[in-house]
Amino acid sequence: MTAAIGIAGAGAFGAALAIALARQGQTVRLWGRDTAAADRMAKTRRVPRLPGAVLPETVSVTARMEDLSDCPVVLLAVPMQALSGFLAMHAMALDGKPLVACCKGIDLTTQKGPTALIADACPNGTAMILTGPSFATDIAKGLATALTLASLDEPASQRMQAVLSGPILRIYRNTDVPGAELGGALKNVIAIASGIVMGAGLGESARAALMTRGFAEMVRFSVRLGARPETLMGLSGLGDLVLTCTSGQSRNYAHGVALGRGDCPDTAVTVEGVATSQAVLRQTMALGLLDELPVTSMIAQVTAGTITVPMAIQALMSRPLKEE
Repeated sequence: MTAAIGIAGAGAFGAALAIALARQGQTVRLWGRDTAAADRMAKTRRVPRLPGAVLPETVSVTARMEDLSDCPVVLLAVPMQALSGFLAMHAMALDGKPLVACCKGIDLTTQKGPTALIADACPNGTAMILTGPSFATDIAKGLATALTLASLDEPASQRMQAVLSGPILRIYRNTDVPGAELGGALKNVIAIASGIVMGAGLGESARAALMTRGFAEMVRFSVRLGARPETLMGLSGLGDLVLTCTSGQSRNYAHGVALGRGDCPDTAVTVEGVATSQAVLRQTMALGLLDELPVTSMIAQVTAGTITVPMAIQALMSRPLKEE
């Protein structure tokens, strides 16, 4: 593929992908919705959300969606809760080509994942999702990162795997789209819980237990929605869970730490686990699975402000004893 790869979303992750792909020999067009910000990035070659990062010359920055119209593939690096509105606004320019979601979560309004939103808005395109353990800062620095590319169209995903893979990004294919999407979404909820544990001073042992029980919930819920359990054991599930539950770079983990300390979290930062916990709570209630996802249920209530952190801890620790 010699034409430019399009990336919609000039935030930290979109810009990091642009830098990595350019270093791997690709030409990239990076779109941002703010014209003034896009112009500054084009002139300075700097990314405000990635201090120290410099855009290679093979990355062009634009605020015109029509500039992506001739890109043979577009990566959608927009926040999950903004994806539906973005697609509704730009479907005409995007339909008919491979579209790769680079966001994690469940849409609160429709209860759908990113590939379903793409398929609804762009029925003539090919929906895929790129997910797994990855921080934008690591990718921008050129540190090796392994990700999962999931799509029902295996020939298309094979072609995309070849396009995206290189010395920085190692891409694995998967046809289990529900598993890849749900792993990336649900781990954010457990990351908030892990942050609460550490912020409340409960210790490393408690965090390990929380991660283990939280992972069991991820598998339980995902399999009920059609995912394969082995997908949750891979990069998009367990791999991403380990990263986001143990690093201060994780926005979801940092949000949980603030909650655990009794501080007021920074509401200006996008924390997908908050919306995801609400979406999952609605689905678990509809499916009659509420008792099977106690950690997720507690996080949904804590982030909604209906219960306190001490109340959630007490509720979890006083659950009936059972076999593992």
